Amino acid sequence: MNGLLNFITGKKTAPVTMLIGLIFAALAFTVFNTPAQETTPGTGLPESAESVAVTKLQDQLPSSDASAAFIVYTSESKFTEEQLSWLQGEFDQATMMPAGGVAEKFVEFTNLEVQGSKFVPPAVISEDGTTALVSVPLAITDNFEETTLRVDSMREVAPIGMPQNMQVFVTGPEAFIKDVGSIFDGANFSLLAVTASVVALLLLITYRSPVLWLIPLIVVGVADGMAGILAGRVAEALGFTPDASVTGILSVLVFGAGTNYALLLIARYREELLGLADRREAMRVALRGAGPAILASGSTVAVALVLLLLAEIEGRQVLGLVSAVGIVVAMIAGLFILPAALVIFPRGIFWPLVPKLGGFNRNEKSLWAKLGKLVSKRPAIVAAAGVAVLGVLATGGIGLKTGLSATEIFIEKPEAVIGQEALARSFSAGSATPTQMIISTNQVDGAVSIAESIQGVDEVRTGATNGEITQVDVILGANPESEEAIEIVRSLRLALDQLPEGTIALVGGQDATNLDVQDATARDQALLVPLILISVLLILILLLRTLLTPILLLLAVVGSFFSALGASWFIFQNVFGFPALDISVFILAFLFLVALGVDYSIFLVTRAQEEARKHGTREGMRRALGATGGVITSAGILLAAVFAVLGVLPLIALAQVGTIVCLGVLLDTLLVRTVIVPSLAFMTGKKFWWPRKEFAD
Repeated sequence: MNGLLNFITGKKTAPVTMLIGLIFAALAFTVFNTPAQETTPGTGLPESAESVAVTKLQDQLPSSDASAAFIVYTSESKFTEEQLSWLQGEFDQATMMPAGGVAEKFVEFTNLEVQGSKFVPPAVISEDGTTALVSVPLAITDNFEETTLRVDSMREVAPIGMPQNMQVFVTGPEAFIKDVGSIFDGANFSLLAVTASVVALLLLITYRSPVLWLIPLIVVGVADGMAGILAGRVAEALGFTPDASVTGILSVLVFGAGTNYALLLIARYREELLGLADRREAMRVALRGAGPAILASGSTVAVALVLLLLAEIEGRQVLGLVSAVGIVVAMIAGLFILPAALVIFPRGIFWPLVPKLGGFNRNEKSLWAKLGKLVSKRPAIVAAAGVAVLGVLATGGIGLKTGLSATEIFIEKPEAVIGQEALARSFSAGSATPTQMIISTNQVDGAVSIAESIQGVDEVRTGATNGEITQVDVILGANPESEEAIEIVRSLRLALDQLPEGTIALVGGQDATNLDVQDATARDQALLVPLILISVLLILILLLRTLLTPILLLLAVVGSFFSALGASWFIFQNVFGFPALDISVFILAFLFLVALGVDYSIFLVTRAQEEARKHGTREGMRRALGATGGVITSAGILLAAVFAVLGVLPLIALAQVGTIVCLGVLLDTLLVRTVIVPSLAFMTGKKFWWPRKEFAD
């Protein structure tokens, strides 16, 4: 260990450490940097999901290469005769086919042929006469660019020649894919720019130096770039493709965690410079003191993230893998590159607050040291009050709802969503995204009867068949991806069990997919929440070599999570007007907050353990709080601000995750770590370290 520390901080070897880091960075940005595949957030359900099985069986049907776009024309009042004529055209008696009408505008896009010619069915007018629907059959494509071009072209064509007082929207599955992809255009750059700006500002405020803040910012910034590239290559090697939302979260994690490690190390380095003339020796001592805490905190987060590979949803697996790589890169940068970069410069880099040899240690008279003394006088009362605050905040989560429909997932509604809402107002809400049953052909009549008997089903249509299986489209009256639609699908699946044993009777489509995602999420939560808690607990036990302390720390951070969840739900309802919590938010917010939140307790308690060897448990905790209070508070505020920046991205789910983690980190930093954990140490004395016995009260 000493040899490694000497190498990192040595007069001749510190530049070598920097050079090694630069070489790896150059390789990452050149050799390993290939253009990322453009993708949008998806479901990533496992092969066992019923909706996935339906998709595979559909490949065996004659219409397997068919998709559709839905062109929705609307008017505030009933269509006029002029508008109806433009929309519908006229029936040609000679060809016995519709002629003219708006449907002919989209013939170039369709793959449907009637009597040897391409054909788009004429516009269907709603019963209230205010909405017209043109369904354009399309050939399926998996190419995102081709999908984007096709949707853009239809949107250009749709309004040409349109009469006054009308609006048009292009919606449907492809339009949703295009719009979800488009709203991420430039979003990650904006996220990175805002994140870097927030970090730079907070570093400037923290250090009050015109130079010092640049070093951690540059190191963390390069680490973020490397993490994005290396994580992408690792994911690609394992058959994953990160989407835009994953790469956005990755940047937040790397900047947040990396800057936290930098703040802890620099604070300890500044402290050691007060007592040591040799800045290289001061850095070695700082690394011995702060290094284990950084290693433990980074390992805690990385292990918790890796556990996401056990999730059923592929998107979570990708997020876990990519983010774990990012945390490891940030940890390496904080433990190797940053120390080498700092010792290259003289202590004057801290100007104007240069730590002078023999200078006053502000930690001893800091606000946090004074707070520690106050807490130590009435620890039981303080602990009870702190727990009561967490409990009150947690009650805000009473009545919490989960599940957002397709039209509710965006902060700003794109055209596909507006079109879907217009369609739902005048037609059956599920017209654009019918639920699809795959039924053994000899049992189709029975399946149709069962479907028609389900409350909430508006229409049932028999579709393509290959003789063995038949597709039956079920139009639901509920809005797509709503809880109501999901419950109808659940009822339909249960009812189909009435069919004879051995019958193929599967239900797929968008609502069925969301039901499968919902069920998979429930299984992921039931599996991952305990595993995350156990992994964090084991790491804390290995780090501290105690049993009671890790349990208390874990209970405290879990308490801050539920408090943050309750407070956030209150805000979501009363400030932002969010109708529900996205189903993915709970598990992600829990992971990030527990894994990252416990970091601050690690920083505090490892320092308390170090001080307790010399001064006893109670005095050691007071000294630790004084020494780490400022830096941990700065780190917590910075991490909270960085996660709040997730609101720059266009999905409500990410804004919700960012808000919960932001509030949770602030609670953990300002209440749990500052008040509750110290009060528990003051109450228990040397028992705080049970079963270890070498510490005094």
